[in-house]
Amino acid sequence: MEKDITQAVLSREEVARYLRGGPDLTPDQAQERISSYLDELRTTQRYSLYRTLKHPLYPILRKVRRHPEQIEIPQAATRTNRVIYASNHKSHMDYLVELLVLDENGIRPPVIAAGINLFNGAMGLLNRHVTGAIPIRRNSRDPAYLTTLRAYVAEIVHRHDLFLYLEGGRSYSGEFKSLKTGLLQAVVHARNPDAVIVPVAIAYDLVLEDQTLARHGVKRRQRPFTAEVAEMVRYAVGYESRAFVTFGQPIPLATVDPESRRDLVMLTRRTRDAIGKAYKVLPTALLAASLRPSTRRQDLEDRIDRQLDALRLVNANLGVESGRDAVDQGTGPLVARGIIVVEGDRYRVRERQVLRYYGRAMNHLLRDRGGSKRTH
Repeated sequence: MEKDITQAVLSREEVARYLRGGPDLTPDQAQERISSYLDELRTTQRYSLYRTLKHPLYPILRKVRRHPEQIEIPQAATRTNRVIYASNHKSHMDYLVELLVLDENGIRPPVIAAGINLFNGAMGLLNRHVTGAIPIRRNSRDPAYLTTLRAYVAEIVHRHDLFLYLEGGRSYSGEFKSLKTGLLQAVVHARNPDAVIVPVAIAYDLVLEDQTLARHGVKRRQRPFTAEVAEMVRYAVGYESRAFVTFGQPIPLATVDPESRRDLVMLTRRTRDAIGKAYKVLPTALLAASLRPSTRRQDLEDRIDRQLDALRLVNANLGVESGRDAVDQGTGPLVARGIIVVEGDRYRVRERQVLRYYGRAMNHLLRDRGGSKRTH
């Protein structure tokens, strides 16, 4: 299979053109560089082993209750189409939770595009030879790499379903970020008339890495994955959460012109809007967005009710219907996580940065209505 993909990539027009060399590279140098990148990108999915991954990971996964929504959409899409899943990215848990939701509902497993930092040590062997993940150099500007990556992804689309995180990494601010177009462009250039994008949104009551992400705020450098895993294990003590995985209606690609910049921009915008609308608005986010440094419960409920009214106007995917329900359901997790404290009927902020991280989760839904980006 991989030999076939390699030959197909080398035969693609954009790769063949690069292999002829140019002002900066001889044909031999171009061949060597393309070949090295192809070796890096090669991945193998062993489904029998892939399905057993949840057993050694059970100690963490048991703390996250999975709630799929509109699962019939990917079930139907995979019967007739090649599917490219496009998801937001909240946590390293996403790779596990979303793929298990597919597997537990009898849906064929896609190949995952993941940051190259996940390919070190034992985790790298697991991703490359079991889960079928493609290592992505997100910040590379090397034309040889970008040409090879686009061609490789385009060929994968003819053979496998594909799972993409188009934000280019986890959101450190808590907001739903703008989407990067590189991998989406590669998917379109596959020119597979049966391909569709299925938008996916994942939302957690509590994100396992919330403390780390909120503290950094903005991703300034790539940290070793082993260090991130160690932090996740530390913050997993006492951690429990729900994960809502919501699927949106398929977006067909047959009419998208691969050579049209306008078509790519419109597709990116449509995909982001669909993911954003599918995103589950959970009690912890509502409470975080409405809480001030010191707030009485009734004031908090009233503020959340006003937030809910605004969210209904944009057809948001609401997890609760009233401010009272949001406070009832959101208080426990945020108190247990040490983010807020409750004294009588007064709510106080304990971890301001982390609270802001959760409060920003709805910004993409409220921005079009002139909603403030400030949560406190």
